Formats: sequence, structure tokens, C-alpha cells
Amino acid sequence: MGMHQNFIGGRFRPTTGGDVIPVLNPARDTVISEIPDSSADAVAQAVAAAKRAQPAWEKLPAIQRAKYLRQISAKIRANAAKIARVISEEQGKILGLAEVEAHFTADYIDYMAEWARRIEGEVIQSDRPGENIFLFRQALGVVAGILPWNFPFFLIARKMAPALITGNTIVIKPSEETPNNAALFASLVQETELPEGVFNIVYGRGATTGRALTLHEDVRMVSFTGSVDTGSKIMADAARNITKVNLELGGKAPAIVLADADLDLAARAIKQSRVLNTGQVCNAPERVYVDRKVADAFVAKLTAEMKSTRYGDPLADDKLDMGPIINKSGLQKIDHLVSGAIAQGAQAILGGKVADLGAGNHYEPTVLVNCRQDMDIVQKEIFGPVLPVVTVSDLDEAIAMANDTVYGLTSSIYTNDIRCALKACNELHFGETYVNRENFEAMQGFHAGRGRSGIGGADGKHGVLEYTQTHLAYIQT
Repeated sequence: MGMHQNFIGGRFRPTTGGDVIPVLNPARDTVISEIPDSSADAVAQAVAAAKRAQPAWEKLPAIQRAKYLRQISAKIRANAAKIARVISEEQGKILGLAEVEAHFTADYIDYMAEWARRIEGEVIQSDRPGENIFLFRQALGVVAGILPWNFPFFLIARKMAPALITGNTIVIKPSEETPNNAALFASLVQETELPEGVFNIVYGRGATTGRALTLHEDVRMVSFTGSVDTGSKIMADAARNITKVNLELGGKAPAIVLADADLDLAARAIKQSRVLNTGQVCNAPERVYVDRKVADAFVAKLTAEMKSTRYGDPLADDKLDMGPIINKSGLQKIDHLVSGAIAQGAQAILGGKVADLGAGNHYEPTVLVNCRQDMDIVQKEIFGPVLPVVTVSDLDEAIAMANDTVYGLTSSIYTNDIRCALKACNELHFGETYVNRENFEAMQGFHAGRGRSGIGGADGKHGVLEYTQTHLAYIQT
């Protein structure tokens, strides 16, 4: 694909000077493209283009803004197969899941377009005779979207679509690991009638390009998905201009399996959630708490499910369940956590090591037993196809251990007792709880975490309102 150019003001523009960042295929260790590490000047150009376009964009009726969004979604559907191959090549996602991501992105954009006639304010009762109080929902201005690499194409839309439908303009910084899909997204946008400057892309590292976006005084919200450490730095930088932040950060999702659960369902759903995108999903179950009365039976079923996982190079085999880890540092982190757990007394009854496939960043599907609550493997985010299992005596103990974390994004429970399910929903300190199903959110819900899992959220009505600010009018008649 060569060297990508920033997309600013409706045109691709070269960036001169600065570092060049190679983009690797994580399944083959080969260079597939390059991007610039865009400077603060390049970022300023993108923000200026977005700022120029924003007033006219906000003045358009929302239903007209929705028309442009639907043009983009139509382009995505027409190019879904091409998009899927680009995602798979640079991110390692299996082709089937990459194509799902492309179609889900188009569906998400259409869903957000439907909010055009549904964004509402309020009429508030006044204490004064003859006075009316109106609360309006208005755009913020220029929004910055800083993206991760795990669902790179969808995350463009998750930030762009609600921003645009509410009258904002946006500057996107893709992950330096996965910029190729963003370049394709920009080329599809360029084929639509979207006004120049409403949507912009700048490439680069978080410490340079991302930081320049966060510090820019004309950016009124930074929406970031990624690590806790980076989210913390973004908050600190955003404080300089009192810039709003919307952060989806890490997760350490617990899965609770009770004695009365359908163990086949639990093993299958937990496995599906864990190996989805090679375990590189903030939602995915990262630790399992199983009632010791059924622990042996459940672990046997879970191990069989994990053992059946087919993995490798997704562009060489379209029958796989998972591909590689995104990069060498991610692979090393997983291996360090697993080897540390084994040194502390855990037992790998499946996997437990880097897979030798000749090339790429592959890790064996892994099940660890004899795990304890104080182990790093139970406390720290793994982000790979590894499941540590802890036995518990009852639901109360499981909930206490599940809540013993700095994270609070998702959780799940498997039980046939509605009382236990409701107790978990009431007492688990997480933004989401899945009951007897895999961990994957709906676009009409509200995906939001607690603690170090972030601030604010995405999707649904509440996700749309994240991109607005209130304006109260007191009208005396």
C-alpha cells in the first residue's frame, strides 16, 4: 500500500518530515505499508479544517446530516469483502470476523443516522409566571477520536457517527498498528458528498500525533479507546484546556459459573468470548469463577472447547477461529503473565506457551487451573487466548472476588436460577452483565465502564448524548 497520506479537508495530503512508521502483518512479520508520524502542524491543519466546516455542518437539519451518513454506510457495504481483507492483513483478525466488522460498521452508521429525528431537549417548569425554560442539546464543536487496533474499522464509526449526527466535526487518529483500513475508509468517504472538513484523518503515534490532538485548544472532546496508562495521560493533557474526555479503557471481565448452570453452554460461550479476535477484546472474560461442586466437570468441558480452537494465518486459511496477537510486545506480555502464574502454582492443563508456526505472533489457547485471586494472571489484563480458573464455594464468594479489581467494564454469570442472576446484576460492580450468553454488546445499549475501565460510554441514546452539550434558555413572555 506504500506510504499513506493524511486525509484533511476532503483531500489526501502528504506529510513532510518526521518519522516514518512501518505497518506489519502480525501473522507473517512482513511490512505492508508505512505511515507518517504526523507533527503538531499537521494536526493543527486537520483541526483547522474541521473547525471551518463545523458551523455550517451544525446548521444543517439533522435529517440532512443523516443522508450523508447513509452514503458512507452504502459505500462500506459495497466494499465489505475488500475491507475485510485489509483488516485481516494488518490486524490478524480472521476473515469471517473482519467481514462481520465491516457490515456491523455499516449497520452502526445507519443506526446513528436514525437518531436524526430523536435527539430531544426538555421543557422545564419555571417558578415565574409567564416564563418558559427550554433545555437544548447542541454540538460540542471539533471532536478528536483516538483509536485502538483491535476493532479498528468499527471504532472509526463508533466515534464518527454519533459525532456527526449531533452536528460535530471530527479528526480521527487511527492506531499506528492498523492504519490501512482507515485509509480505505477515507477513500470511501471521499467518494460521497460529505462536505469537506467534516471528517479528517491524521496518522501517527499516540505520544506525538495523539498528544497534539489532545492538547489542541480547538478540540472540545477527546474520545479514546485503549489502555489505562494512555487514558490517564490523555486526561492530564485534556485538563490544560478543560477538554471533555470520553474514555473506554481496560477490562478484566469475570465469568461466574454456578453449580446449577448449563455447563455445556457456559463452556461454549466463555470459549467463544475468549478466542474472539484472539482474546484481544476489552469485553472478553479474563477470569472464570466456578463453583467447586462442578469445577472438574466444567473445566473438562472448557478445556475441550479451547482445545478445538483452530489458529494461524487468517489470509492463508479461512476456516480458523483466531489469528495472531497484534505484535511482539503483546505476545511477550501474555507469555510473561502465564509463566508467572505457573511459577506461583497454577497449572496449564492446555497450552501455556508461544505457538511455533514459523512466523507471526501466535499464542496457544490456554486454560490455567489452581489459580488464586492474588495472582497477576487474575488481577492484570491478559488480552490474549488465556483463561485462568478460580474455584469458589458460592455466589457470594464469586461476587466478592469478581469485584476485587480496579476495572469495571463487563461481567457474566451462568445460572438457571433467576434469583442468582438478579443478585449478580444488583451486586456486580461493572457497567455490563451478560447472563447465559457470550460477552458482546448491542449498538442500542450503552457500553460504559467503571473505575479504571473509563469515563462516559458509547452506543444507544446515552452514547449519542455524550457528543452534545446543554444550552438552557429562559424565555419570559
